[in-house]
Amino acid sequence: MTLLPPAARRAGAGGLVLIAVLLGAAAAGFLLNRLTAPGSARLYPLPARGADGTPAAQPPPNPEPIRRIPEQVPRLSLPGLDGAPHSLLEWNDRPLLINFWATWCEPCRREIPLLKSLQRARAAERLQVVGIALDTADAVRQYAGSHGIDYPVLVGERGGLEAVSAFGMDTVLPFSVFVDRGGRIITLKVGELRRKEADLILDRMHDVDAGRMSLSAAREQISQGTQRLSGSTSP
Repeated sequence: MTLLPPAARRAGAGGLVLIAVLLGAAAAGFLLNRLTAPGSARLYPLPARGADGTPAAQPPPNPEPIRRIPEQVPRLSLPGLDGAPHSLLEWNDRPLLINFWATWCEPCRREIPLLKSLQRARAAERLQVVGIALDTADAVRQYAGSHGIDYPVLVGERGGLEAVSAFGMDTVLPFSVFVDRGGRIITLKVGELRRKEADLILDRMHDVDAGRMSLSAAREQISQGTQRLSGSTSP
């Protein structure tokens, strides 16, 4: 039996619905790992119909979900820890690492020291980490304060599921989106982020921003590199 986190027991009806949905999705696979470049997902066509208007025989539907990861970071706005709305466009002209997480998600919590370290280590590249928490505002505010989260955190207590969909994703946490200075999504990592993976992706993203590498070449190297790293036991 899955128990609701303490924040859910304190939340109102809206918060309980959100957290119940998220827990159901989370149970399907916090630790799913895949790295994908933006592009078109498989679409389901409308069923063909015969001359009499009745549906024609169709092959079994493809089980893959309909998803499209956008080429550009979506124009969305969510409240920050200060309660004021903040748009991802506030960090225009900076490389972004957008991390979707929740306080009740164990691999999400494990990532936070790495995210803090990456922002410090990549200060010369002006990397900006932005967290989007699919959780209640009170829980996020308390956790961020007690764990010294020093990068911006937006709260998806309301609007969080729409933000996930805007990135073409299902609600499987954590996942991280890497965006270059031009607002283009370089790649998206589902599952707990590891240091070597992050450095590989950020190095190629920096090459793109510096004009040393094309976007397609960067994505190809990221794909090959992460496949090699997935077979390694080192962090």
